[in-house]
Parts: sequence; C-alpha cells; structure tokens
Amino acid sequence: MLLSELTKSVMPLEVGGGADPEIEGLYYDSRRVKAGGLFFALKGVASDGYSFVDTAIKAGAVAVVVDGTLTPQGIPWVRVADARLAMSRMAAAFYGFPTATLPLVGITGTNGKTTITYLIESILEKSGIPAAVLGTVNYRFREKAIPAPNTTPESVDLQRTLRELIDMGAKGVVMEVSSHALQQRRVDGCCFDVGVFTNLTRDHLDYHLDMESYFQSKMRLFSELLAADRIKPKRCAVVNIDDPYGPRIVQGAACPVLSYGISGNAHVRAERVVFSVAGISCVLVTPQGQINLHSELLGRFNLYNILAATAAGIAMELPLDAIHEGLEHHPQVPGRVERVANDRGLTILVDYAHTGDALENVLRTLTELKKGRIITVFGCGGDRDRGKRPVMGEIAGRYSDLSIITSDNPRSEDPEKIIAGVREGIVPLGIREYGSEELRHGFSEKGYAAVESRREAIRLAVAAARPGDIVLLAGKGHEDYQIIGSEKHHFDDREEAAQACRELAG
Repeated sequence: MLLSELTKSVMPLEVGGGADPEIEGLYYDSRRVKAGGLFFALKGVASDGYSFVDTAIKAGAVAVVVDGTLTPQGIPWVRVADARLAMSRMAAAFYGFPTATLPLVGITGTNGKTTITYLIESILEKSGIPAAVLGTVNYRFREKAIPAPNTTPESVDLQRTLRELIDMGAKGVVMEVSSHALQQRRVDGCCFDVGVFTNLTRDHLDYHLDMESYFQSKMRLFSELLAADRIKPKRCAVVNIDDPYGPRIVQGAACPVLSYGISGNAHVRAERVVFSVAGISCVLVTPQGQINLHSELLGRFNLYNILAATAAGIAMELPLDAIHEGLEHHPQVPGRVERVANDRGLTILVDYAHTGDALENVLRTLTELKKGRIITVFGCGGDRDRGKRPVMGEIAGRYSDLSIITSDNPRSEDPEKIIAGVREGIVPLGIREYGSEELRHGFSEKGYAAVESRREAIRLAVAAARPGDIVLLAGKGHEDYQIIGSEKHHFDDREEAAQACRELAG
C-alpha cells in the first residue's frame, strides 16, 4: 500500500520528503523494522521514539510518522498531532479495516472482563457465529491459542491479529479493552458494535495516578469509540448501573444504552436468585423474555458477569435460547475460581483476584458458602500501585481464618518490602501472627503469616488445612510465571497446589 493511501486514514498536519513509497509493514519498535517499513516515532514514558528514527532507517524503514516539531532528513515523513492515534487508524487501513464488517464486542472495567469474554464467546458460538477472543488469558480462535503479552495489544499488533483471526474463519470478535489501551489509543482503529462496562475499583493507579483519570480512560469507549460518526449503524453501551460509576457512563454514552444489574430498574436483571456451592440459580429478565438459568459459576460477582454477557447478547439481537445455552454450557475460565482436584477433602481454588474489590468479592462468596475454614494465600505485584497493599491485607485478614502473605510478581522490588506494605492492613486487626513451623502442624485461631516464597506459602496452606476447608490461592490465576527482577520464571499456582497435595500424601 502506498504511503499516500495510508495517510488518507488520518489528518496529517504536514507531509514531506517528496517520494510516495510502497509500505510493506508497520513498526513502532526500531529493533523490529524490516525493509519497506513505516516507522512510528512514539513518545514513551522513558524515551522519545524520534531518538530511534536513524536506527529504523538503517533497518529498512522507507517512511516515518512523527508528532513532534522535528522531522527526519532524507526520507518521506508524515507529521500528525498524535502518533499513537495515527498508528491505530493507519494500522486498521493497512490490514483492510478488519472490524468494519463483523460483530465486535469490547469489555472494559476493573474486574470480570475475562469471564465475560468466555461467556459471550460461548453465546456467539451457540448462535452459529464462530467467535475469536482477545484477552488477558490468551488470543484464541477455536483450537488455536497464543499467550497474551498484554490484555489489549498495541494497535499494529491488534489489527494484524484481527485480520489473521478473520482469515482463519472468525465471524465475531470479543475483546478485553484495558484502560491502558484506551488511554494510548490502541483500539481507536476498531469499529465496536457493543461496549460493556463491568465496574470500576482501585487498580492501575501507578499509571493513571487517580480514580478520575482511570475512569476517564474507560469512558472513552462509550463517549468516543461508540459515537454516531463511527462505521457501525447499530451500536450499544451495556452498562452495570449498580456500580457507582455506571450512571456516569449512561449519561456520557454517545449511543443507546442497555443497562444491567440486580436492581429493579435495569433493562437486564436477575430475580429469584439462589447462591449455593453448586452455583447460581435465577431468572434472568430481559427485554426479549426470561431465562431460567442454572450456572456452575459461584457468587454474586459472577452473577454480574452473567448479566453483562446476557445484555451483550440482547444488544447483538442474538436468539434468547442461544444466550441461555451459551451461559449454561461454557468452558472453564482459566484461573477464575478454578478448582484443583485433590484427595485431601479440601476445596482448593485458584483465582486471579489481584485487586481489593476482586479479593473481597471472592472471599465474601466463599464466606457465604463455607462449611470449614478459609485459608487465603495472596500477595501484591511489585512496581505497581502501593496504595492497594494494605487494603488487600485488611480484606484478606477480615474474611479469612488464615491469611498467608507472599510474593506475586515482585519484579524489581524487595519482596519483604511489598509484604510489609500488605502487613500494614492486617496488623491493626489484632489477629495472631503464625510462624512457618507452627503452620506445618495446623492452626487453632484466626491469624496470618508472612512467607516470601510463594511455593512454600502454598505448601504451608495445604499442610495447615483440614478436610472441609477452603484454600484460596489468589492473585495469579491463569498466569504460569513469576516475575522476579526482569526475568520470568515458570510458576503455576494450580501445579504447585497439586504437587503440595501429592507430597503431603506421600
């Protein structure tokens, strides 16, 4: 595609360099540029992409997009107001506008996104629409899946992946849309049919700095990307109106709104709800009729996920029976209240809960369902929002009979300092602190322990538990790694729990 053709998809401030080269690929990393490439000089947190223009040219770049006052010499260039926005739109054009003609659902919010993608994927499949998913766990279509380096990829990678999925036969796409992606314009080249808002609680404040900035990044999906001037004729915002931020989304949405919630005035709501260890039974009330549902998912937070998926199905005008079948027959969501089989009479659950709200949701549910005690193993990520550490400590200590504070991707931080931050929230509860040796023989009263090694923490939790107890391994969920320093080491909570059970049985 000629540079001049790509440039039509943006509003350049200035074009220079004379020639109109054929563009063979799009790049934002100078180390990956190949011959015939168009290089986007993006401004990063620690560096300016313009510093790498010469490297990109030497690697074969034939044109450059910049958003500063400097322009490269001896090569065609395009100056724009926002290089990230230009990259998003030019990537969509380069790959033939993949989302212009197929259903695209974007899900944003702090918690619940991954489970909702699995539910909507199942509903689409039951409706006869082969669906692809891009999310935290992986990017997948049918039997093919690749690990997800980011919840939402950079725009060039996103549009390329979307084109590949469509070429493989996908007729619909469901994707998680992170606040980072919205802030950085990664999805501005996408044509959404439905945007889903789940909830908003404290997370990513190391990046957004405050809750209002965090909210405004989420709001872009509904106020801008679902606006009337977009390509899709039918657009809908699906909004949880029980969340404190929901009414603001409703008020600011630039498209029709379909609300969901447990409250009586939602368009899609749940009635006659029964929570049990077997799952959720309820009647889903929708504008298209009612669904008598039984789901194996646990807890109130998953009822909201079910309502979100139901509302998305209604917004896409999918058959009610397909929505029903998709909700009741969906695959296990990896690392979301996922059970680990064992012969010790324990309920061992692995969950991705890594925010205060998510941890409280799952622990509140387990408290309502428990027959024995609750043992929680959890930590907080390094180089991330420090303010949520004592919050999570207080929540774990309040709901759990035993809390074991441990490591969860410490990155460049000292794990002991992270644990100390978590401890600030649990110590004021006045509960007993246990040593590791004590826990090998069980525990008799409510308390907590601090164990830096996550492997050892899991083993101690299993050793301390007795038949009928619930062991919750929180924070990592589907992740199969631990980030220590700048290196990833293989680590899977599910594998570690199973191994601990085998060792204790031997």
